[in-house]
Amino acid sequence: MSFYRDKQIRGYLLFIVCYAILISGIAIWFYRNQITDIKSMYLSHDTAIVSSLLEQGVPEEVIATAISNTNADTDGTELLDSIGIREKTLSALLPFFSDFQFHLFIILLFLSIVFTLLLFAGTFLFLWIRNKLYRQAEIIINNYIVNDYSCHLPQNEEGEIFRLFAFIEQLATMLQSKNETERKTKEFLKNTISDISHQLKTPLAALSMYQEIIESEPDNAETVKKFSAKIGAALKRIEQLIQSMLKITRLDTGNIIFEKRCCLVNEVIANAISELTTRATNENKQIIINGNPKQPILCDIDWTGEAIGNLIKNALDHTESGGIICITWENVPTMLRIFISDNGKGIAPEDIHHIFKRFYRSKQSLDTQGIGLGLPLAKSIIEGQNGFISVESIINQGTTFTLSFLTKP
Repeated sequence: MSFYRDKQIRGYLLFIVCYAILISGIAIWFYRNQITDIKSMYLSHDTAIVSSLLEQGVPEEVIATAISNTNADTDGTELLDSIGIREKTLSALLPFFSDFQFHLFIILLFLSIVFTLLLFAGTFLFLWIRNKLYRQAEIIINNYIVNDYSCHLPQNEEGEIFRLFAFIEQLATMLQSKNETERKTKEFLKNTISDISHQLKTPLAALSMYQEIIESEPDNAETVKKFSAKIGAALKRIEQLIQSMLKITRLDTGNIIFEKRCCLVNEVIANAISELTTRATNENKQIIINGNPKQPILCDIDWTGEAIGNLIKNALDHTESGGIICITWENVPTMLRIFISDNGKGIAPEDIHHIFKRFYRSKQSLDTQGIGLGLPLAKSIIEGQNGFISVESIINQGTTFTLSFLTKP
């Protein structure tokens, strides 16, 4: 049975077995001791009878025959009955039997007290140890209720109670994980709301100022036109900020399921640059694509296209007129790598470890457009598909982003 695995129960059962063996041993000793006492009482009684008969002059042959006789007849029974010796005679009136009875009572009383105390002591010790374990478990479980997981239930032994403790520990671990997830979620929402609030302050303040300027000069068409354009740019920035934050939030909370399928790399690239070629032309910059047009890739084409598009936007933001953005790819064992390179300003060594942080803007890029969410969004999209993103950069020579995708699911 499974409860035999409990060390404390095994100890108590061992105590019961030893207790039973001790009782059996004492019973055997008591039996032999009583046989000896009865024999001694019998000999003492016969000796007293023989002595009395000899004093009265009864021949030894007659006494020997009487002592060795084993037959009881009615005459003997009637004689004993006439002198008051019968089955209902009080023990106190039978001297030898009275001593034997008193001696037997003392021994039985002593043994009863000893064995009762021994049984109570063993049972009390077992219950005390068990109660101590229950009290310890009660304190720890109460700590779990108030989200204190610094102490743990004992699980270093076998048995049903420790098996129950193990299940409670699993439940506590689940509750702790759930509480930690809720805490992180609250912290994430708090930080997200703080970020959005902080980032919206500037464009909202600008909108308010532009609106006041337009109201103060309603008849100045040039001023109205100029600040209306600025209002449109500020609104576009707010829209871009909110959309980017919503996307990152959905990615971080796992609300987006990537629909991976096998497609061609050039399809993904074409989807990514479809809205950027016009900008590149207007800014006198080139986007060059060079790679095997038949190379397949396993990804979500829309989300991956958006990640690549964000990296290309970043490259356009940090290259001067006449700059070149080059997109290439190669297939290596178990992995496909896409390279997005530019010959722009590059990233300073002190900034390269921070570029994937939200809203991070280096001192060198404060005068460029962008809100600091494109690279974090691209990283979340790539890593959400079990991919990897890395960056290498040299000041005034350019930057290369490398996207790595597994070729096998």
